[in-house]
Amino acid sequence: MIEKLLAVLSGFVIGVISNLGYGGVALLMAIESACIPLPSEVIMPFSGYLAWRGDMTLWGVALAGAVGCVLGSLVAYYAGAWGGRPLVEKYGRYVLISHHDLDLADRWFSRHGDITIFVGRLLPIIRTFIAFPAGISRMHLGRFVIYTFVGSFLWCYGLAWLGYTLGENWTGLKVYFHRFDFLIGAALLLGLVWYVRRHLRR
Repeated sequence: MIEKLLAVLSGFVIGVISNLGYGGVALLMAIESACIPLPSEVIMPFSGYLAWRGDMTLWGVALAGAVGCVLGSLVAYYAGAWGGRPLVEKYGRYVLISHHDLDLADRWFSRHGDITIFVGRLLPIIRTFIAFPAGISRMHLGRFVIYTFVGSFLWCYGLAWLGYTLGENWTGLKVYFHRFDFLIGAALLLGLVWYVRRHLRR
């Protein structure tokens, strides 16, 4: 089932980029950064393959991807700032999120938001959703945009470079990235279990 879904998403990604070029790269990465999990592990390596073929440039696709990430992240950021925070403050206790947790998150993003956003943009799964909690904590917008762009550019360039280097064999990357996604997902699940146990004990 998962393999079929990935195949459909991959076909969609390839079709959009083939028809829209740089605009398609930016659009897809914007969607991926707005908490909608499109596979950037397909978007950027395929773009790199097109650069290898001479249809686009490596720097161009990386820049388009990073700009798209910033635009999509702003959507998620404002969703968290305008809609997410009131919901968490009102209903958070039903999912074990207290005002104390919100205060901790606010202090964290105030002190360590820059490195959190930068590193978060370099991690599968986490990069898709990191902008939303930054918005809930109302991280400084200027710093949020800067570190989102820098981290996203490195991510996009790295994936595009792999696609460029592998050329027609770029599709072989998907297997390795899916394994890495599984490890990140397992780590997040363990963190969730720890979080629930800690709150239930309280």
